[in-house]
Amino acid sequence: MSEKLLKIIIQLLAIVAKEDDVSSSEVRSILQFLKENTGEKAAQIYLNYFHECVEEIEQKIKTGEFDDTKLITELAVSVNLEFTQRQKLVVMIDLMELIISDGNMSERELELIYIIGLQFNFQPRFTDYVKSFVVNTDRDKFLKESILIIDGNIEPIKSRHLLIKSFPGMLVFFNIPKINTYFVKYIGNAKLLLNGNQIRPHQILPFPVGSSVKCQEVNPIYYSDVASQFRRDGKNNRISFVAEDISYKFKNGNIGLQNINIAEPTGRLIAIMGGSGAGKSTLFDVLNGNQSPATGSIRINGLDINKKAEQVEGLIGFVPQDDLLMEDLTVFDNLYYAAKLCFDHLEKIKLINLVNTTLLALGLSETRHLKVGNTLQKTISGGQRKRLNIGLELLREPTVLFVDEPTSGLSSRDSENIMDLLKELSLKGKMIFVVIHQPSSDIYKMFDKLLLLDVGGYQIYYGDPVEAISYFKNIADLLDKDEGECRECGNVNPEQIFNIIESKLVDEFGQVTQVRKIKPDVL
Repeated sequence: MSEKLLKIIIQLLAIVAKEDDVSSSEVRSILQFLKENTGEKAAQIYLNYFHECVEEIEQKIKTGEFDDTKLITELAVSVNLEFTQRQKLVVMIDLMELIISDGNMSERELELIYIIGLQFNFQPRFTDYVKSFVVNTDRDKFLKESILIIDGNIEPIKSRHLLIKSFPGMLVFFNIPKINTYFVKYIGNAKLLLNGNQIRPHQILPFPVGSSVKCQEVNPIYYSDVASQFRRDGKNNRISFVAEDISYKFKNGNIGLQNINIAEPTGRLIAIMGGSGAGKSTLFDVLNGNQSPATGSIRINGLDINKKAEQVEGLIGFVPQDDLLMEDLTVFDNLYYAAKLCFDHLEKIKLINLVNTTLLALGLSETRHLKVGNTLQKTISGGQRKRLNIGLELLREPTVLFVDEPTSGLSSRDSENIMDLLKELSLKGKMIFVVIHQPSSDIYKMFDKLLLLDVGGYQIYYGDPVEAISYFKNIADLLDKDEGECRECGNVNPEQIFNIIESKLVDEFGQVTQVRKIKPDVL
């Protein structure tokens, strides 16, 4: 948060706080707020500034010079000139949160909040939504249009509701679709982590693209999980993707793929996995139309992508493992010039709007003016590079997107962010195929389908990712063959699949041979 915006919040808070005495609990809450936004050392300085503002207001009250509406208007003019709607919303939420920290909001305080809202160009109805989110703790009292509640309570409510058994307490999400923004607050006593940082009970925090909430009791809650609940009533363009009896031969006559079959409806995230040399890259090239199959057909909404290439042009996108970014250009310029190459007929203002919309969807707005840099001179993170690389394809709005190794070389946190972005895109209606190696349990469970290839291009599994583990355990006749995931923690280990597939025979001397127990053509 910028110093100017922070000082405006403090001044507005002082104006509203003068309506009743500043309680010790309010001071503690203000100090906690300042520590979280400025750090331990600077917090006391800003707290002193708050007390100075309050004293100045008290002096003006004594001399009859105080006009709260006039002061609010003057501050609002500065805010409206320099800050975005999202930043103004943060100011409103922070103000309300601090005002009710003593458990009370007087009628005049509430009246001033609505005055501030109008000065920020927020309609009273919108301020109602903000107040409902900030003030309420009862799951039945939130205004349903803007709220998602996640808890373990099976009792029906009017708000959007995601039931997660054994969830400790209640998570409340506030959605503002016009500025594509979410906020979250937690009502409960368990230890919850938002992007690795602990959430205080009743603390209100932004929930940007790529965020996740984690606790020991339940599976992680990702941004895409939340976004899907608000989009489930929307209408997406329906698509179908069908690959039927696909085989492929290399020029030297070797078989690359055998009898591949895929059939998927709108909005799926599909993992393609397999050992080295199994044919993953070959399958990608065939499915995205770069290579023609020896037999079979690939159809999008009934159109054969090889026979009717002109009609499906622009429907398929491909994101390679290695990025195609210009190191000396900024994040914005990389997207802008890519958009200009794709849409040279568009006016400059429309290109800029397209790039800004893409940056917002990628969660890269704050890094728009940073140079991309290279591996030796990094200015943006590896995760941000991956997002930007994906953005180069998203500019064209492909219906079907192929992404090669999106998590390669990334930290676990960045990997989850990238996969959450892809999951969100699938929830918006896109069909996304991902080649991936060694995914974590959380990432593995994000996929809707798993297609598993084995040496020789055999399709040995196509179905639910978690069920794949018990499927191969049954083939190997293991003792825990009916368990796809750990009963205690809910984790899955996809490496078990490859351990079973690639297990070798033992000779009469007890030595492991190079002969597999189960051959690909019998799986």
